[in-house]
Amino acid sequence: MEQRPSQKKPTFEEALAQLRDAVQALEEGSLSLEEATRIFKRGISLARVCNEMLSAAELQVTRLQRSFGEQMEMVQATQPPAQSEEDDGVPDDLPW
Repeated sequence: MEQRPSQKKPTFEEALAQLRDAVQALEEGSLSLEEATRIFKRGISLARVCNEMLSAAELQVTRLQRSFGEQMEMVQATQPPAQSEEDDGVPDDLPW
């Protein structure tokens, strides 16, 4: 079942479910050689789609993390240093 341009691209979850179905069908071993070859070919295509989606998501997460880190560095650079617990602004020589 080759995907035609008019069909929408499956979501990651749909592609993964179809890939699992293909693997299960192949593992059962009751397919003809022609059918097994067709399902295997479809499985390779689905694995490629899943891999591309995972790579794109990983890149997006990496970019977001980098952007967040840069923003936090800018925020920290504009804020005065935090007081340590030892330097609470109260003189140490008070009797209590």
